[in-house]
Amino acid sequence: LQEPSLYTIKAVFILDNDGRRLLAKYYDDTFPSMKEQMVFEKNVFNKTSRTESEIAFFGGMTIVYKNSIDLFLYVVGSSYENELMLMSVLTCLFESLNHMLRKNVEKRWLLENMDGAFLVLDEIVDGGVILESDPQQVIQKVNFRADDGGLTEQSVAQVLQSAKEQIKWSLLK
Repeated sequence: LQEPSLYTIKAVFILDNDGRRLLAKYYDDTFPSMKEQMVFEKNVFNKTSRTESEIAFFGGMTIVYKNSIDLFLYVVGSSYENELMLMSVLTCLFESLNHMLRKNVEKRWLLENMDGAFLVLDEIVDGGVILESDPQQVIQKVNFRADDGGLTEQSVAQVLQSAKEQIKWSLLK
């Protein structure tokens, strides 16, 4: 048996319906080179693209996945990882992207909002550790609202102002 660890996610990636990478983050050195990552992604896509299930076991890893219109979303963990934990990350990623992209989780909208997609992913997983599994919390943290087109000038100004305040108070201490 493996010892319990916070590091539960090995990789998260999104492919288009031809198996080409749109977004990918690897959190350990299982696939250290870009070439190895691309080969792994292609093999996973070939195994999962024509099935209706949501889970696969491939190369000693547990993979949960979901497809939406012309995208395939994957979350990869080790073979002993809890599938429900992996699925909660996948669900949170999909629901957060769904909200951010105004219910248009498809390639064109994802490419136009790639910066937001990386922010969403970074709020959910950091260095392989699951930080958040509630899409509402992720959306709130990333500052996407239904009446708002994403990150606004105001929110950037608020972040800068907050940083200035923190620096000022740290210098005054």
